[in-house]
Amino acid sequence: MPVVRINSVESSPQLHGTSRPVWPTLRRLGRVPGPVIVMIHGYKYEPGHARHCPHRHILSLHPAPLPDAWPRPLGFGANLPAADPHDEGLGIAFGWNARGALWSAQARARDAGRVLARVIGELHRLAPARPVHIVAHSMGTEVALEALHHLPAGAVHRILSLTGACYRSRTAMALATPAGQSAEFINVTSRENDPFDFLFERLITPPQPGDRSIGQGLDGPGTVTLQLDCPERSITSAGSACRWPRPGAASAIGPPTPAPAFCRCTAPCCAGPMPFRWTRCAVACPPRPRRAGRGSSPCPQAPAACG
Repeated sequence: MPVVRINSVESSPQLHGTSRPVWPTLRRLGRVPGPVIVMIHGYKYEPGHARHCPHRHILSLHPAPLPDAWPRPLGFGANLPAADPHDEGLGIAFGWNARGALWSAQARARDAGRVLARVIGELHRLAPARPVHIVAHSMGTEVALEALHHLPAGAVHRILSLTGACYRSRTAMALATPAGQSAEFINVTSRENDPFDFLFERLITPPQPGDRSIGQGLDGPGTVTLQLDCPERSITSAGSACRWPRPGAASAIGPPTPAPAFCRCTAPCCAGPMPFRWTRCAVACPPRPRRAGRGSSPCPQAPAACG
């Protein structure tokens, strides 16, 4: 089944590279068997940009996608017959203008989320029982969360947030909507993304004082947090094989664990009530010696546990 390229253009959905409306295409493909997987890129991409068009990079399928492009690892491009019971489903490569200042990109992400809601709403109307999954990276998670505010219950089955750039309170509000309450939210994090979470919290005003980014973990009904570099947890706890092109990332479609799975490392350097950022963990860990017999003793689980 094809990957349909749709962009948010002036608050309306538009097929990439054309001025045609998306509705005839969605109605033609809306009842095809298999799930719908919506792929949303993050910051610094812009559809049609000479160097940063997502449809030629992270969302590309043809003619020659980059090694880290999403569609093929997600199962698209296998050319299975339409009658095959394991039909790969329908892919939606959703593009939006994510360039410019971070705060202006965040504002456009919310506008793009309302556009995305119109697309998902039409697919849900055509086939209410067909599962719709969302895979979003970085600020693309903001797009997905905004869409939940404008959709009915059951319109989205699962959201896989890959190092999402958004605040906990903003996420909680979206997951409290009818569409959010019926969706599962998998929060994939990694300590290597901590510098970006740190900058996000200082450049974007939080919705409420003391709010933190979801990179620091997220608890709540229907949510699970998976830290890729936690030494005590295997990413296979998500329930199925890896589907994100980055080695060690979580599945986009497999069932999540029933309870939050954030790192609770028992090493002395990482023990505590809250997960450690790489900066804090590095301070807590004694330095590793460069040569045997010299320097202080290394942390018992460094470098895996302590970055």
